[in-house]
Amino acid sequence: MYDVIVVGSGAAGMTAALCTAQHGLRTLVVEKAEHFGGSTARSGGGIWVPNNHVVAAAGRPDSPEQASSYLEHIARDVPAELREAFLDAGPAMLAFVVAHTPLKFRWVRDYADYYPEAPGGQPRGRSVEPLPFNTKQLGEEIKDLEPPYVPTPAGIVITQSDYKWLTLIGRHPRGLLTALKVFARRFLPGRRLTMGQALSAGLRAGLKALNVEVRLNTAMTDLHYENGRVAGILVGEKLILAEHVVLAAGGFENNEQLRKQHQDIGTEWTVGAKANTGDGIEAGLRAGAAVGLMEEAWWGPSVPLPRGPFFLLAERSLPGCVLVDSTGQRFVNEAAPYIDVVKAMNGKTWLVFDHAYRSRYPFCGIPPRRPLPRRWKDSVLTAPSLEELAQEADLPNLIDTVRRFNTLTVEGKDTDFHRGDSAYDRYYGDPRNHPNPNLAPLTTGPFYAVKIVPGDLGTKGGLKTDTRARVLREDGSVIDGLYAAGNTMASVMGHTYAGAGATLGPAMTFGYLAGLDITGGTR
Repeated sequence: MYDVIVVGSGAAGMTAALCTAQHGLRTLVVEKAEHFGGSTARSGGGIWVPNNHVVAAAGRPDSPEQASSYLEHIARDVPAELREAFLDAGPAMLAFVVAHTPLKFRWVRDYADYYPEAPGGQPRGRSVEPLPFNTKQLGEEIKDLEPPYVPTPAGIVITQSDYKWLTLIGRHPRGLLTALKVFARRFLPGRRLTMGQALSAGLRAGLKALNVEVRLNTAMTDLHYENGRVAGILVGEKLILAEHVVLAAGGFENNEQLRKQHQDIGTEWTVGAKANTGDGIEAGLRAGAAVGLMEEAWWGPSVPLPRGPFFLLAERSLPGCVLVDSTGQRFVNEAAPYIDVVKAMNGKTWLVFDHAYRSRYPFCGIPPRRPLPRRWKDSVLTAPSLEELAQEADLPNLIDTVRRFNTLTVEGKDTDFHRGDSAYDRYYGDPRNHPNPNLAPLTTGPFYAVKIVPGDLGTKGGLKTDTRARVLREDGSVIDGLYAAGNTMASVMGHTYAGAGATLGPAMTFGYLAGLDITGGTR
């Protein structure tokens, strides 16, 4: 018999477990997969929590009023009390994690909120990331950590802050200096982890210090009820009793049936953890829970490659490329927040760039000037001239589109889609490209056209909760004993995406709120 069972070992679940265990409750974490960490371990590890102590220590002013104004503007469809619960508890959650794990964080300098010009938005950003984590602090359990989404050579670890400058390795002195810094980490004593790997390992180390078991290869098959309340879980035919259950098992991005039902899309373009098949959401539905945002995901334009999709961050913001639809026309600000780019897509989409772009910038992990792999031939078309590329890709308006785009680059002002106007656009731009860090003409062959699909980091629809992370029925009543957080919960971000880490920040905060409600603890 446990006081608390947490289903799922991502950041939401481990934060909930850390809170309940720290308050003295007997806590068990069950994980369906053979590794812990879920999509958190595959992620960039950024955490978006306004008004937090890490950003304050970096000398960046923020206030609850500014943050509230920002979320009210961009996520007005979300109940105000949920937004305020997140904003109120987020800073305390981050301080709690720092106090009870080996994790330390730093501000991701100048990584703007995704809508920095909105009321309360921060052009220099609110996101934080874990400092490199020494695996000796976790010990042998490090072998059970979910592998990263993009593997790197042994000993090479990259932070979010590094990534921005590594995309400019051929263009800016800081790019080369960052590469040297990354290489030098190989010679530090002990193995280091960064991004979502560091966050997951650090949270697990905190749980280990409290003797909390994370039981792998343990799939919840249903909830158990006694006297009208949730009182445990079923794992196959085995019953595990508990006073409270927290569902933090990720979204349903790898559930073909649910995705076709709610989103008219399959599972092949997500980078979410394979074990995320909506088990927690389906169990909640059987318990009578209400759901919301099931049509939504943490969308992002992606390249379908043989080893899986590559989620585009910097590539589409850098100067010398355009996104076009099936006719060859631009339809969006290429550098816009990735969720907005996908929502603007309508059918077949291509990213088109020229030889100058390819010789300056990495693409999908391939360094500048290096040929793109031949195994990518199903997703990448190349032609010596723009006319031949337009013919090969069947893009009848491409020539006119590029001609128009090239004229805009002369003045450095995209009057069609405003690329480069926002501080967010410019974060992944090229500061040595003038007059606009996001705009350059496409003039030099060979030319490239790369297929773009509506990928995602995971789904964001799930069980509706109150401000204490308790799961609700359609009539607004509480399902006793049941909580949800992370992508198992209908996101407090609604249809939008506030900034880098607006997945993990709310996930951890509502996990923390669940823990506080269960324990009756204070912040």
